[in-house]
Amino acid sequence: MELSLEQKFQDKIDRDERIEPRDWMPDSYRKTLVRQISQHAHSELVGMLPEGNWISRAPSLRRKLGLMAKVQDEAGHGLYLYSAAETLGVERDTMFDQLHTGKAKYSSIFNYPTLTWADIGAIGWLVDGAAIMNQVPLCRCSYGPYARAMVRVCKEESFHQRQGFEIMLTLCNGTPEQKAMAQDALNRWWWPSLMMFGPNDAESPNTKQSMAWNIKRFTNDELRQRFVDMSVPQAALLGINIPDADLKLDEETGKYSFGEINWDEFWQVVKGHGPCNKDRLAARVKAHEDGAWVREAAMAYAEKQEQKKLNTIAVKTA
Repeated sequence: MELSLEQKFQDKIDRDERIEPRDWMPDSYRKTLVRQISQHAHSELVGMLPEGNWISRAPSLRRKLGLMAKVQDEAGHGLYLYSAAETLGVERDTMFDQLHTGKAKYSSIFNYPTLTWADIGAIGWLVDGAAIMNQVPLCRCSYGPYARAMVRVCKEESFHQRQGFEIMLTLCNGTPEQKAMAQDALNRWWWPSLMMFGPNDAESPNTKQSMAWNIKRFTNDELRQRFVDMSVPQAALLGINIPDADLKLDEETGKYSFGEINWDEFWQVVKGHGPCNKDRLAARVKAHEDGAWVREAAMAYAEKQEQKKLNTIAVKTA
């Protein structure tokens, strides 16, 4: 009996083979990828805003150059990911429109303010550390263009995480005021970083199917646990305390148990009611509108070059 297209597709997934843009795929698989990859791309672009806020106020030229390079990397990550999403048949303008009108989501973590320079260190250490935990398994995602884009993204995010930790280490080895600033940043960014992994597995409607399709390799709770287990020894090395009275090492499993996340806060931010949701979206819309002339000029130049090429061909064949 001949297998259906759906069965052939799933067999290919089960053999851990890659799905490429011209391969047949279920509409639901395509829609899931468009949602995930576009949201990932949006997160990279919006993620430039809280750190870009500190480029002009970085404490030294070295820190300024490092932060500028990091923000530039995030822009590049967004471009890789938008390109990957386009291979699924969605237009980039459509994705931008969905972001700017609030129809598409981005990572909730970027709706929190960066109040001090220590926040830049905490973002690199914790936020990029959580991103790496989420994204390294995506290098083995079943969809080829997404997986290949993530290889370079993860290499650069690894550098960002080390950069952030080095900022925190410098502060913790500095004056008492600098160490207190690092502790304050940890206090404010710890719980939002845990929220980055998404809702608990029981409340995550997409996890089961995404794992069956090998889009995801681990559940939200599994990745969150790995992040906690990685971060606790790092905080101890810094000499600052994770703000969780329930944090405790389980001697049998070697894993840390931790307190309950404030899921009410998480959903409020996801629904657009976080501290900086409106500001972040307004900044993105303004940047898109202000950059319209650049896009128009680039298109005009490309059309002019294409016409030159066609004219040259016409002359040669005349």
